[in-house]
Amino acid sequence: MAKIGFIGTGIMGSPMASNLQKAGHSLFLSTHHGAAPTDLLAAGAVALASPKEVAQEAEFIIVMVPDTPQVEDVLFREDGIAAGLSPNKVVIDMSSISPTATKAFAEKINAKNAQYLDAPVSGGEVGAKAGTLSIMVGGDEKTFERALPLLQSMGKNITLVGGNGDGQTAKVANQIIVALNIQAVAEALVFAAKNGADPAKVREALMGGFASSKILEVHGERMIKGTFDPGFRISLHQKDLNLALAGARELGINLPNTANAQQVFSTCAALGGSNWDHSALIKGLEHMANFSIRDE
Repeated sequence: MAKIGFIGTGIMGSPMASNLQKAGHSLFLSTHHGAAPTDLLAAGAVALASPKEVAQEAEFIIVMVPDTPQVEDVLFREDGIAAGLSPNKVVIDMSSISPTATKAFAEKINAKNAQYLDAPVSGGEVGAKAGTLSIMVGGDEKTFERALPLLQSMGKNITLVGGNGDGQTAKVANQIIVALNIQAVAEALVFAAKNGADPAKVREALMGGFASSKILEVHGERMIKGTFDPGFRISLHQKDLNLALAGARELGINLPNTANAQQVFSTCAALGGSNWDHSALIKGLEHMANFSIRDE
């Protein structure tokens, strides 16, 4: 069993870390950002003062924080992960961040004769708890094979996409698809309800046809019931779409539907919904239509 450092034990990170413990791995946590979760400590995790100390103790160091600046901070601050690395240790960034920044971070870590994998995930809080996340990995094959048993404790669909940065590129592509599917389901339900049909019955009918999807199944139900406690916050999906749109500008391509979905998310944020689940995109459409599919 491996010694694993885990930095970032929030909505996603905490159940991911718990699944590593259940698989028999030893866990080291950093308290530089606040107290470690009591359930992980009760299960045997060791709390240390800094990411540097975590890196000194662990063979693999997993990072699961919100955005690019936070990853850079835990990696390269004075008492960060890089300061505690020794040769052949593996840093696995499972956050969703900039592919361009990821390549630069990997170069710095590799220069210390350590290895770097970018391994962002999809599947939300439900997948994190169930250990069924999809994991998109960028890095060299030998390091991927070393880390695979750990990744298998947290996910089911695990793919080595290519070199460093390619995992993050795949995640950005994933977030484009998810956002546009959420918007499609939301628009369909608003259209159906405004036209006098029962949106719950419409969803039920669509689940049996070509329009069926995980988004229609899970988030369609959330939209109908109005249960928008996060799984995955709108603010985080906005961050991911910003990465997509910034990347599109660098590549000289146009992502018009991605830009449109981002505008609807921005409407939600203006309504005070930055911390709503991303399925609450429908509330932006409802606001623009001055109509709700629910009795509110």
